[in-house]
Amino acid sequence: MDNMNINRRLTYLLLLLIGLSIGFVWDSYLDRDSKTMFAEVEYTSISKSDSVLIDDVFLENISERFLFKKVASSVTSSVVYIETIVPVDLPDDENHNFSEDFWDRFLPKSARSVGSGVIISQDGYILTNHHVIEGARDEGIQVVLNDKREFEASIIGSDPTTDLAVIKIPADNLPAAVIGNSDQVQVGEWVMAVGNPFRLKATVTAGIISALGRDVQIINDRMRIESFIQTDAAINKGNSGGALVNTSAQIIGINTAIASQSGSYQGYGFAVPSNLAIKVASDIIQYGSVRRALVGVQIQSVDYRRALELHLPNVVGVEIISLTPEGPADKAGLKKGDIVLEVNGFPVNASNALQERIALLKPNTEAQLTIWRDKISFVSTVILEELELPEIIIAQSNLESNSLMSPKDNTIRPESYSRELERGRLWISTDLGFNILGLAKPENPNLFDLYVQEIDSASTAFKRGLRDKVEIIRIDGEIVQSAEELQKYFNKLAAIRNKLAVKFEVRREDESIHHIHIPLDN
Repeated sequence: MDNMNINRRLTYLLLLLIGLSIGFVWDSYLDRDSKTMFAEVEYTSISKSDSVLIDDVFLENISERFLFKKVASSVTSSVVYIETIVPVDLPDDENHNFSEDFWDRFLPKSARSVGSGVIISQDGYILTNHHVIEGARDEGIQVVLNDKREFEASIIGSDPTTDLAVIKIPADNLPAAVIGNSDQVQVGEWVMAVGNPFRLKATVTAGIISALGRDVQIINDRMRIESFIQTDAAINKGNSGGALVNTSAQIIGINTAIASQSGSYQGYGFAVPSNLAIKVASDIIQYGSVRRALVGVQIQSVDYRRALELHLPNVVGVEIISLTPEGPADKAGLKKGDIVLEVNGFPVNASNALQERIALLKPNTEAQLTIWRDKISFVSTVILEELELPEIIIAQSNLESNSLMSPKDNTIRPESYSRELERGRLWISTDLGFNILGLAKPENPNLFDLYVQEIDSASTAFKRGLRDKVEIIRIDGEIVQSAEELQKYFNKLAAIRNKLAVKFEVRREDESIHHIHIPLDN
């Protein structure tokens, strides 16, 4: 009898333990399946300065090693370590370390993404990259300060178009960074990168400014703004969201990306300029989202041939190729073919440079544009409007063969398009040995920049010199930027039975223009 009672009690105890275990598993599952709550937005002050911490006289009489030591000691405390728990639908790669704890064998996996951030106010606002906190789970953003204090952070807001985000921790009297003026940055200046590469906290590297205004198409968003500062200071995984600092201990950029074939540092790092970063952060803090100004034009950079045609004294400026009817530029009297030389006195010699200058301005304010027209320059005042972000469109092949080329008659046949809500991409498959990728233009999501994608190295196109990622400027002399224009072009081409080749005018990454004829009988 005593044995039976003991067995019964052990059974009850075992059932109780099983019930508690199931409850624990279920509670953990629900907790992991929730998203990070957005924090309430409160306006705060951000410290900016154009004045130098270290003047030229001091620099002339100090060793470089002492200069870097002084800058590092001034800035390191303002840079934080960020660890984010993200959902399993993110790729299982070297950027994300999946936990192997016992309970994780039964629960949905979670990855830990590592990055950096910069404290921009004493009351806890931190500027980082959007991709560092993207998809974070509830209570899934952990911030570690330089003094090793740990805080749980809340998301204030993020902007995928610039790959920036603002988070907040419940703390006061923090060592906020001083934000410098990125418009004053010059190529060749000494800089330092501060962050947490490969989980190595508070790491400092030094280099120079290698270039300005880089558009490297790293941000995967149809409305992207890329005008990066390029540096050779060592930047690696984990540096994202960290500080790029000048010799006055001022933040002049937010480290965002690297260009590398190995996935690690190879001498090319890119940072969002501080002026743009702080404008985005201020909008997020004050309004909860970014407010973008609108000019209402389609643009392209001026090349040497176009500069000669327009009698420009130098190869400068950005050409207006179309205007939005009744848009700000149209109302200001600007015309197709006008060349924008400056925005508020700042030269703009590439499309992304003009986009950056406008992105720095607020809607419903004036912009002074210096225009070249008919061999003379003049200033036009444009009242900027607010850009309304439209729904995201994708146009995609809808044929069963998923091809634009008819193998029987060697002509490109008409294409039909299906539209879905997904990232503003236009995918075109061809039988020419490559695909065409269209990325929606920031100014007008119905128009696309076209790029060669996934070219077959055995194809005639490859042998003729066509390569992946080159930009398609014209096809048979025609500019095609919309899904409708592509369909119209292919319809016309399909009617030409004796056509032997298609001519592609492309722009390579070094900005050089090339003309490539691709036979249709390949």
